[in-house]
Amino acid sequence: MIAIVRTRAKPLAIRRRLFGFAVCALALCLSGRAEVPASAAMITLGFSNITNNNATDAAIGEAQLFVDVTDVGVDLDQVKFVFRNIGPEASSITDVYFDDGTLFGIADIINGLGVAFSQGATPGELVGANNISPPFETTAGFSADSDSPVQANGINPDEFLEIVFDLINNQTYASVLDSLDLGGAAGGLRIGIKVQGFAGGGSEGFVNEPPDGGGGGVVPEPSSMTLCAFAMLSLAGYRRFRRKLAVA
Repeated sequence: MIAIVRTRAKPLAIRRRLFGFAVCALALCLSGRAEVPASAAMITLGFSNITNNNATDAAIGEAQLFVDVTDVGVDLDQVKFVFRNIGPEASSITDVYFDDGTLFGIADIINGLGVAFSQGATPGELVGANNISPPFETTAGFSADSDSPVQANGINPDEFLEIVFDLINNQTYASVLDSLDLGGAAGGLRIGIKVQGFAGGGSEGFVNEPPDGGGGGVVPEPSSMTLCAFAMLSLAGYRRFRRKLAVA
């Protein structure tokens, strides 16, 4: 009898410790996701494909390409757009375009490691611009593209690009968010990207999803997503163990 109790108690203790760790991991995961918008001055938007040259490439772009819209500061009257490719699939953002709402002009382009962009994209209009209604119309001067070699200097997996805009007088970060909500309507703001470097060699065009759409909100970093997944799997395993223990 004692041997039986000791045999069953040991895995029970392990499971209890695992349960405790899973709860802690889940708490950290949730708190980590909550910290990102804590300043109430950043949102993350996903992108929707508008060309669909290849369904697989379109799905890759929608899954791993994002833009963070951040308030640089009230005194500076600026807003920053951070384009990110979280990977892992081969792809490279090579052109970015803005269909203007409240922006005034590009103030700065900040290239991340391995990225080299310059103001003024070629071609001057987003690929697939006429595939959406109303058509995407790039505001003069509100575009940038990667330098040659374009794919290598584009935004590849785990790379980023920052573009800072000056705001029109009396406009604010909140005005930018309102314009993003309007999308293609009068006074709205849309962001377009051209993506190349897919494994099959194709290219695709994308336009941002609105803040209140499916791609809006905060996107957890890969490490946070891993932690969440581990926590949920651990909790699921603990529940299965308790059911087996009850039956025994």
